[in-house]
Amino acid sequence: MLVSKKVKRLLQLVPGKQRFGAYRFLPFFFLLGGAMEWFMINVRIGKETFYDVYRRKRSERQYAARMEKRE
Repeated sequence: MLVSKKVKRLLQLVPGKQRFGAYRFLPFFFLLGGAMEWFMINVRIGKETFYDVYRRKRSERQYAARMEKRE
């Protein structure tokens, strides 16, 4: 219960409750999304970023589809 009360108090501190309601939290989600995107593009885990893996998997799927067509 103690954590719940602290979270509620923290949420009450965000301005714009009367005018925007729950939408007042949107800027935080935009910032979080931007930070996640930056992390996926720029941060390497091992030798690869998220997009390196995505591009490799996509090209592997395209290659496999081409090979299926030829057969």
